[in-house]
Amino acid sequence: MSDIEKVIQFVKENKVKFLRLQFVDILGFPKNVAYPIKEGEKGLDELRDILENGVYFDGSSIAGFVGIQESDMILKPDVSTFSVLPWRPNEKSVARVICDVYRTEGKPFEGDPRSCLKKILNELKEEMNGEFFVGPEPEFFLLKRDPHNPHKWIPADDGGYFDVEPLDQAPDIRRDIVLALENLGFHVEASHHEVAPGQHEVDFKFDNALKTADSVVTFKTTIKAIAQKHGLKATFMPKPFFGMNGNGMHCHQSVWFNGEPSFYDPDAKYQLSETCMQYIAGILNHAKAIVAITNPTVNSYKRLVPGYEAPVNIAWANKNRSAIIRVPAARGKGTRIEFRAPDPTCNPYLAFTVMLAAGLDGIKKKMEAPEPVEKNIFKMSEEEKKQLGIESVPSNLKEALDELECDEVLQKALGKHIYENFMEIKRAEWDSFRTSITNWELDNYLVY
Repeated sequence: MSDIEKVIQFVKENKVKFLRLQFVDILGFPKNVAYPIKEGEKGLDELRDILENGVYFDGSSIAGFVGIQESDMILKPDVSTFSVLPWRPNEKSVARVICDVYRTEGKPFEGDPRSCLKKILNELKEEMNGEFFVGPEPEFFLLKRDPHNPHKWIPADDGGYFDVEPLDQAPDIRRDIVLALENLGFHVEASHHEVAPGQHEVDFKFDNALKTADSVVTFKTTIKAIAQKHGLKATFMPKPFFGMNGNGMHCHQSVWFNGEPSFYDPDAKYQLSETCMQYIAGILNHAKAIVAITNPTVNSYKRLVPGYEAPVNIAWANKNRSAIIRVPAARGKGTRIEFRAPDPTCNPYLAFTVMLAAGLDGIKKKMEAPEPVEKNIFKMSEEEKKQLGIESVPSNLKEALDELECDEVLQKALGKHIYENFMEIKRAEWDSFRTSITNWELDNYLVY
């Protein structure tokens, strides 16, 4: 039985009523159109046609896609992503399937972030028989209404790192989140309270980059939906509160060639292969431009400041978490690097694309990584960092966009359409922020 027929059979047996055809825009926001499944064999035949051929939609209404003169586009379902949404009613349930975006002439749309990631993964497979694995760690806050100001959101509890009840007041919510994610096919490895009040983390098992990017989008949607059911708001905003740790999305990653891990060498220094060191060098070399994609908001750079364990220092280490790249202790098949800069506002398809492109550039050009920095970089003076050649990531979105504008490797990986539209959207975002008048300015300058 084909995968499509398995979906048809499931829909029939479980009386699924609605199918959401889901995709993401350039910024990574999920979009969907819900298709009501009609009863009887005729309804199943119509569903079969959709799963096989897709549906038309207006691409001109999606920011960064196409103009009104070329608006017709097609959503083609990837039936391997079919899942019933556990937070929707059981009766006449709702399922979703993630789609790729195509032009009407049958070619993948060059502005589709999922297709962008698939393109570089296909190149990796064809050119080097390689596969890219990613394991992200997205953090989030659970917020409640301030009882003294209903227009303000505050952390839902006063817990800290790994706390339990009563300081951690969200174990039941995390339980519901984990159960929902497992129903969606996730392999959840751990869940816990994070450092800041109201901050949490749910870790799921690493997988190939495409499946993981799909999972990140589903993960964020699930957590927001479950939080709403509990009367709370979930936010993945990088820095929602001054003086508290922000939300990161550390990305563990490795490349395998010919079905074998390529980052481990038992006889090499640190037991890290030449390939791994070259990959690290590539990430470090492109780090200033990478963050334009992995940290794509004005607020992202309120997190990327010294202190609060912020990964701003362009260096690598084995144990030292003050470097932007850390190599966890696991060796053998578990050998991987952890790029600590990304935050969960990024579009995961584009973030994984540029990280892989940077790492592969290091491999192809045989770049040499510097020696690891095992001292606490946060406590170093600027002079000490300068002597060790440790630079910092850009301090704001504009600087990051300027770096991306000079990085031809990452531009090529993104493709002309995504690169140009992303830059246009983000330049406008920076200009809007730059010309806005903040409460801080009013508090400090109205006295003049």
